[in-house]
Amino acid sequence: MEELDVLIIGAGISGIGMACHLKQKCPDQRYAILEGRENFGGTWDLFRYPGIRSDSDMYTFGYSFRPWTNGADIASADAIREYLDDTAKEYDVHDNIRYQHRVEKLQWNSEEACWFVHYRHKGGDVQILKTRFLVTCTGYYNYEKGYLPEFPGYDRFAGQKIHPQQWPEDLDYQDKRVLIIGSGATAVTLVPSMADKAAHVTMLQRSPTYVFTRPARDPIAKWLHKFMPDSWAHYLTRAKNIFLSWYIFTKSKRSPDKVREFLRDMVKGEIGESVDVDVHFNPDYKPWDQRMCLVPDSDLFKCLKEGRASIVTDHIETFTETGVTLKSGDSIDADIIVPATGLDLQFLGGIELYKDDEQLQPGQLVNYKGMMFGNLPNMVSIFGYTNASWTLKADLTSDYVCRLLKHMKTTGRRQVTAKLDLNGFEQSPMIDSLKSGYIARAESIMPKQGEAYPWRNQDNYYRDYFAIRHGKLEDGVLEFA
Repeated sequence: MEELDVLIIGAGISGIGMACHLKQKCPDQRYAILEGRENFGGTWDLFRYPGIRSDSDMYTFGYSFRPWTNGADIASADAIREYLDDTAKEYDVHDNIRYQHRVEKLQWNSEEACWFVHYRHKGGDVQILKTRFLVTCTGYYNYEKGYLPEFPGYDRFAGQKIHPQQWPEDLDYQDKRVLIIGSGATAVTLVPSMADKAAHVTMLQRSPTYVFTRPARDPIAKWLHKFMPDSWAHYLTRAKNIFLSWYIFTKSKRSPDKVREFLRDMVKGEIGESVDVDVHFNPDYKPWDQRMCLVPDSDLFKCLKEGRASIVTDHIETFTETGVTLKSGDSIDADIIVPATGLDLQFLGGIELYKDDEQLQPGQLVNYKGMMFGNLPNMVSIFGYTNASWTLKADLTSDYVCRLLKHMKTTGRRQVTAKLDLNGFEQSPMIDSLKSGYIARAESIMPKQGEAYPWRNQDNYYRDYFAIRHGKLEDGVLEFA
C-alpha cells in the first residue's frame, strides 16, 4: 500500500497553492494531489459560461508568493487557469497531480496514526493509500450540479434551458431572446457578456442585490508600476486592496445605511433614468448580509442604458411553452432560459468521513481557526474568506500547515489534534457572516463553530494574519502526540 506524508485533495486554486507552499517550506514531505476531474483549476475549469471572471481583484486573489502580472485586475477564467498553470510549472506541481482519482472515503486509523484514503481511478475498483497528514481543498459546493428551485411548469418550456454550471460549449445564442433568472454574480456577469450577440437579454430577479463598479484595471496599480519595481507595486497594491475590502465590510456592518446610500448613488450615477434604481437595485437587507456583486467597467449598466438588456424584479408564477408568467400578470418570452439560481453547497465534495469505525457527519464537526476540526487528528480543510478574496485565507492556512509539519518533525510528534469538550459547548453555523439563500439552505450539513476564537471563524484577514501566521502552535488547545 502506498504511503505519503501529505495528501492534498483537489487541484484547484487552494490545492495548487498548498502544494507550492510544501515545495517551498517542507521539500522533504512526500505528497500527492488527488483530483477527481480531468483537469486542474477547480471552479475556473468547471464553469464555462460567457464572461466568467473573478469577483475579487487578482492582487489579492492571486498567491502571496507569486505576484499577478497579467495586468487586468478582474481576470477571466482563462487568465486565471493560465496563472495556475504557470504557478504549478514554476513549483513542479503538475507531476504530483493524479487526475480522475475520485476520493470516496477518508478514515482515520488511531492505531497507526494515519489516514486511509479510499479512491477510484477512472471509475475502476476502489484502491487505498495511507497518508500521515490530510489537506482537503474541495471547496464548498457540489461540482456535479447547481441549485435549481422547483419552478412551477418548468418542463413546459419548449426552448433551451441552460444551467450555468453545465454550460455547453456550442450554445448558439446569436439573435436569440435570453432570459436569465437570478441577481447574483453569475447573472450580473452573464447579462453584459451575452447582450452583444443576443437579440435581447432580460435579467429576472426576485429581489435586488447590492452592486458596485470599479475599473477592470486598477489606475493606482498602473501608476505604481510606472515608478517602482513590479514587486513593490504588487505589494503596495495588494496591501491597499486588502485594506479596502476590510474597510468596506467593516463599514457595512457598522454604518449600513450610509453604505446603502453610497451604493445607491453610485448605481444612480451610472445608470441615470434608464432604470428605476429604487426598484431594481435597492435590496431589502443590509449591505454585506449577502455578497456584493462587482460590475467591472460598468458593463452591466452600459448594456441596460443602451437597451440591449433589461431588468425585471418580480416572482415567477409559472413557466409556459414560450417563457414565464409573473405574479404581477406580466409575461416574458424567451428562446433560451438560464436559471442562474446559485450553488448547491456540499462539504468535502460528498466524501464519507470516518474516525476509526465511527462515521462523522459534516454537521457534527466544529471548526478550529477556520481550518481544523475538534477531536479530528492530522486534518486541515482549506476554506477561504466569504467577505474577501478566497486565496487570502487559503495562503494563511497553507502556511500554517507547513508550520505544523515542521514543528511535528522537530519535536518528534506524529499526531496533532484540536481537543474539544462538547459538554455545554455553544454552537452556531460556521458561515454566519452571510445570510445568502445558498448558505441558509445548507446550514444543517455544514460544520459548526463556537462562540469565541479559536473555535470561531474570524473572517478577518488582519486578525488571522497574526493569529495564524505568528500565533503559538502550542496554544493549549492543540494536543501533539
